[in-house]
Amino acid sequence: MASIDDVRAIALALPGVEEVVSGHTGEAAWRVKTGQFAWLRGPSATDLRQLSDHGREWPAGEVLAVRVADLEEKEALLAAEPDVLFTIPHFDGYPGLLVRLHAVDRDRLDEIVTDAWLVRAPAGVAKEWLAERGLG
Repeated sequence: MASIDDVRAIALALPGVEEVVSGHTGEAAWRVKTGQFAWLRGPSATDLRQLSDHGREWPAGEVLAVRVADLEEKEALLAAEPDVLFTIPHFDGYPGLLVRLHAVDRDRLDEIVTDAWLVRAPAGVAKEWLAERGLG
């Protein structure tokens, strides 16, 4: 089980990350100069209605939204980890998904947040970070 504090620690350990408060939700978000890559996401009234229309509910506990590389990666991740990851109609056609923090362990959360950061990090920064770890 992961927490918001885990998200914060993982995200802020990555180069160039700052924590901000999302203007429209008041929730914590993490971004680099090229854009936001992770943010806490509660349901809107529209989300709840749309989920209900499909016989689904918003999960209990904290939910983290993250960017992914593209829609193909999104679909593959959703298929591989349906107990941890999910999506909502608001995210249709958008390269992002939602993470049930209570259902993900800290190591997997680290991978998810880091991958989201790699999607948004400046190319040179990401390349250097990967090379330092023998991954690039």
